[in-house]
Amino acid sequence: MSITLSTKTSPFPYAAIAIATYTEKVELNYDESVDGVTLDLNGSQLSAEDEIVADLAKAGGLAGDSAKTAAYFALAKTLPTLTAVPDIIAALDSLDNYLAYRSFLVGHDITAADFMIWGSIRVAARVAGLLRNGQQYAHLLRWLSHIESLESTQAALASLATAKSNKARSNKTAAGFALGLQNAKEGQVVTRFPPEPSGYLHIGHAKAAMLNQYFAKMYKGKMIIRFDDTNPTKERTEFEETILQDLELLNIRGDKISHTSDYFDQIYDLAIQIIKSGKAYTDDTEQAQMREERGQGIASAHRDDSIEDNLRHFDEMKSGTPEGTRWCLRSKISVDSQNKALRDPVIYRCNLIPHHRTGDQWKIYPTYDFACPIVDSLEGVTHALRTNEYRERNAQYQWMIKALGIRGVDIWDFSRLNFIYTLLSKRKLHWFVDSGIVGGWDDPRFPTIRGIRRRGLTVDALSQFMLAQGPSQAIVSLEWDSIWAINKKVIDPVAPRFWAIVKQKSVPVTINGGPSAPETKTLPRHKKNPEVGEKQTVYTSTILLEQEDAASFEDQEEITLMDWGNAIVRSKTTDASGDITSLTMDLNLEGDFRKTKKKITWLAQPTEVHPLVDVTLLDYDYLITKKKLEETDDVKDFVTPVSEFREEAFADANVSTLTKGDIIQFERKGYFIFDGTAEGGKLEFIRIPDGRAANLASKAGKPGVVAVEAHVPASGTTVDAGPLSSSRMYKMEKVYGDEAVKPVSNTKMYTLPNVYE
Repeated sequence: MSITLSTKTSPFPYAAIAIATYTEKVELNYDESVDGVTLDLNGSQLSAEDEIVADLAKAGGLAGDSAKTAAYFALAKTLPTLTAVPDIIAALDSLDNYLAYRSFLVGHDITAADFMIWGSIRVAARVAGLLRNGQQYAHLLRWLSHIESLESTQAALASLATAKSNKARSNKTAAGFALGLQNAKEGQVVTRFPPEPSGYLHIGHAKAAMLNQYFAKMYKGKMIIRFDDTNPTKERTEFEETILQDLELLNIRGDKISHTSDYFDQIYDLAIQIIKSGKAYTDDTEQAQMREERGQGIASAHRDDSIEDNLRHFDEMKSGTPEGTRWCLRSKISVDSQNKALRDPVIYRCNLIPHHRTGDQWKIYPTYDFACPIVDSLEGVTHALRTNEYRERNAQYQWMIKALGIRGVDIWDFSRLNFIYTLLSKRKLHWFVDSGIVGGWDDPRFPTIRGIRRRGLTVDALSQFMLAQGPSQAIVSLEWDSIWAINKKVIDPVAPRFWAIVKQKSVPVTINGGPSAPETKTLPRHKKNPEVGEKQTVYTSTILLEQEDAASFEDQEEITLMDWGNAIVRSKTTDASGDITSLTMDLNLEGDFRKTKKKITWLAQPTEVHPLVDVTLLDYDYLITKKKLEETDDVKDFVTPVSEFREEAFADANVSTLTKGDIIQFERKGYFIFDGTAEGGKLEFIRIPDGRAANLASKAGKPGVVAVEAHVPASGTTVDAGPLSSSRMYKMEKVYGDEAVKPVSNTKMYTLPNVYE
């Protein structure tokens, strides 16, 4: 069951691929050798897009009212053929008027009609251009934005983008990815996400977790969340709880939760079995020597010990005796394989620290490489998704399955997620927490799930970003801008709009012609999306503006006060430093806002009846100044001196209705997430990046912004490093050292004494 098409198909069947990913009834197969589009479903083949959409809608229960649907299908065919502007405007007006009080075209849920009209608008360039430039189509734009924001639509568009960039690849696409899972059968796929309970999840873990859930849902299978608790030294029960909470933040829930420790008995029995088969041996070689021997392809002195000796040593290990702790168990794969992962890896080792679940029952624990294929097989996992940093160990994984005679598991590789200026090392992140440079593991500057969610990254955006990566095998450091740009598209249609005015040097303005007493009007929180709700806006004859806006006004300039009307600047007063201290304006409601260059946000002067709200606007920079830290780099040398900025502001009283985690837009400032009420009663809002590159460090010198300097603990002796730089460049030693350099001249001119000495 599939849709086969080429990326060059014209007109491109957007509606067909969108409804295919929405219903998940068929796979997408991009084949550059075919013409047109073909649906193969339940033995029938269709090649007309409207028939394909209708068939998939019927299979997915999206058919809707037949009479209305037929009319919209006809309109979808007509729209791309329209060339006269009046005809296009008439069609858009009709759709916009119809959607004024409706969320969808037919009924109360999405149907085939929605996908057909959406697809035809994408194909019809002239229609799309007039629609995007016509602000009068608020309802149609809201509807269009909703269709495009659906996870399934984003997946469909991502599959097209991936196929376009990989035209040489003509394999089948499984609902949004350029490759599906091999040997996958609907209803039988089982995936697993196996985190180690030794810390908080970060964005790299998010990709693995989301892919596992994505494929499990795609094939109507199951996903297991399995805690890989094979190292008692690092693991804690509380980390299991935090990991489950982190997954909940991503809307990820497993069909089953298990632990590797649930299978310690079976793993031990299989270790005995592999020893008896002569495919494993015990070894007491010192760790450093073992590393050297494996690197040089030298066999261990114990490689050919008898099975009896190996069993005896393994029993000593199990008992945790002083003699037993000297030994480990190694699989007998190869001494000198080109793949060093196959050079007799350790599969069991001693650890006398009590386990957080099994206590002191065990003194030996399997390594991840031994336990993982065993538990995958025992739990019925069909597909093990692993980052391609494990690729060399895939052969080891399959060797274990074959040597133990257990059920096989397919492996599916994907690239590890890395971002510039970002640390994913638990050890280095721990250092930032312990040093007090950040407030905790949920600090908005951290790449942890808690950190990025607190910064305002939505699950939808994260999911769309992961899907857009597809099955890429390239290991690259990605820019954060791309993921924040996707996030902006997700939040913009639904984020309520409010206003905030920076406190420092805010300017009082007298409005001639304004109301003699405060007036309140009810306005939509989002002009393009009435469903977001309403807010109360106060109008008075005295308002507040920001210093930056006031300073930009020319004498007698006509400006627009947003949500009010035009006003003409009549007079201004300044202080000795040149800052504006007050303004007088004449209200000119007959003025044309389209002719003014400046659209200004403002707030009514606070009164006891209509107070303003004190807020703090927070913004952040990267924690480190180097795009990618090398293993030899000391993180202390690359800490961004200033990475937190605080700005005090007034906000309109509507923000007092928000709850923690709500995402809003302070118009002309950007998107923010409400972080809660701080000590002292001030509401704190964290700025959400919008995908546009900005040098945040430059804010350290901006008036009104308080830069919070990072205090980096000294290592060794304390050195006076001089003033901290706000540059993002990494540190370099002085070329000539710290002593003053006196230039030596080779000129043949006679010398003169320095006049300044």
